[in-house]
Amino acid sequence: MPQRTTIIWDWNGTLLDDAEMCLEAINIMLKKRHLPELSMERYRDVFTFPVIEYYREVGFDFTLEAWDPVATEFMDLYLSALPVCRLTPFAAETLESFRKKGYRQAIISAMQHDELIKSVTKLGIFEYFEYIGGIGDHYGGGKIENARNYFNKAGLNPATITLIGDTIHDSEVAAELQCRCILVATGHQSVKRLLKTNLKVIPTLADIESGF
Repeated sequence: MPQRTTIIWDWNGTLLDDAEMCLEAINIMLKKRHLPELSMERYRDVFTFPVIEYYREVGFDFTLEAWDPVATEFMDLYLSALPVCRLTPFAAETLESFRKKGYRQAIISAMQHDELIKSVTKLGIFEYFEYIGGIGDHYGGGKIENARNYFNKAGLNPATITLIGDTIHDSEVAAELQCRCILVATGHQSVKRLLKTNLKVIPTLADIESGF
């Protein structure tokens, strides 16, 4: 079996500790519409991709308002709080550990590309990655095509890849690309939901060695 040599990272919730920030933003929007606000537990139980389905689940009615302005409203709230957002626990140490061991590292994200680059750069970890790829809009549709683009450009062998993420969508991306996947339970979906994928689920990135 080929040696695993490349790590593909998800960004939001995996390396970027933004679940609480997303919860605060959606609760501002729910309160504005006189809809029930979410606890973190409820948020992690309903958040999904594409994110429009999560909005429907928590009460948004897109027969009464259009999706595009709602997505923009959330992103305005999100970006206003992003400058104070930090890395998830043990993210910096894990990136450094993988670099010392000679792994290639990349980020594939459903975050808008320019904002992704800004965020990674501000947090001082840009140098760890040979490739950073976001999407072209703010609608959170998914990232499978984005990942395929990286695979094709880099000429990667799926057997050498480990994808690390925090959502079921990350497991779907890995399945589509036929690469290994490890999920970390510090982000946007609950441990209960992640375990249903039957993949390796770790409590935090401090436990990543147990997955290799």
